[in-house]
Amino acid sequence: MFIPIVLGTARKGRYSEKVANFVLEQTKDADFESEIIDVRDYRIEATDNSEEIPMAKKLEPMINKADAIIIVAPEYNHGYPGELKMMLDMLYKQFYNKPLGICGVSAGGMGGSRMVEQLRQISIAFHMLPINNAVYFSNVQDLFKDDGAIKDEAYNRRVQRFFNDLKELINKNH
Repeated sequence: MFIPIVLGTARKGRYSEKVANFVLEQTKDADFESEIIDVRDYRIEATDNSEEIPMAKKLEPMINKADAIIIVAPEYNHGYPGELKMMLDMLYKQFYNKPLGICGVSAGGMGGSRMVEQLRQISIAFHMLPINNAVYFSNVQDLFKDDGAIKDEAYNRRVQRFFNDLKELINKNH
């Protein structure tokens, strides 16, 4: 099984990168392969859903190969980052029937919950299959040690349950 992790923000100093690296590290104990797809590597000047643009051609093989997708993204002004939307809009049919797990990130106490809800709605428009379980990384600026290790060990269990839900949906879908 291949389940890439989309890092959904390109901002400098992004805390979401620590979360994506933590989730990637957790895949070592899960039964699937993964890697990070960084929206920074797929920037385009304007929204274009043409599969002919170079960035779409670069992204398409990764999405086609994926059995499911995990998105780690922060909540910006009650929504998800624009560069994530632009990246998703590059492709359409490649997302069809792909299970999706979402990890919300925020500096506040809600863990990106509004972003997660909006992204679920958008994923349905792509005919993706979002799992009910999400992982909410609240107060992210205080959640990690300087070396990138997470301070709250409960997240290890939360992420493993999240992975199990995602793998269960993949198995039902195949």
